[in-house]
Amino acid sequence: MTEIEHEELIKAAQSGDADAFERLVNLYYAILFKMAFKYCGNRTMAEDITQEACIKLARNIHSFAFKSKFTSWLYTLVMNTARDYIKSDARHPENPDALDALPVKADGEAAAYTRPVLAAVYELPPSEREALILVLNDGYTHAEAGEILGVKEGTISWRISEAKKKLSERFGKDAAYG
Repeated sequence: MTEIEHEELIKAAQSGDADAFERLVNLYYAILFKMAFKYCGNRTMAEDITQEACIKLARNIHSFAFKSKFTSWLYTLVMNTARDYIKSDARHPENPDALDALPVKADGEAAAYTRPVLAAVYELPPSEREALILVLNDGYTHAEAGEILGVKEGTISWRISEAKKKLSERFGKDAAYG
């Protein structure tokens, strides 16, 4: 799909075209789920968050003003949905055992070291975890991550620095910077 076709699809969805909205959701559903899963580390919660994000997308698509990438705007929508979901619903506490379901791209000894680091990342304060995931995992710049999270670029740098310090204290320098 070209950039122009993509923009036309979004505009059609914004104007109330149900078929265009359905195509847009189908196009981005896997991305929405991936974003939610990275935030919470729990497949069931990520599915619920993704469903909620789709509902919010339907209600708020008109507010996308083409001033940023659509994926950046979606990331903000998913992060806000995830925060709201976790904060407001005591029936869905974070489940550290769900980290066993995280896909680790390593075998044997490497996987044994990776899981504890992932668990430690999910124990970080949400603001630090979000910044770390956006920059180190998803490849956003500090400025882009700041735009997504609604904070200054320097705040993203500070949050990542704090997260790295905490991971270094727990695992040693190599775990936080590797």
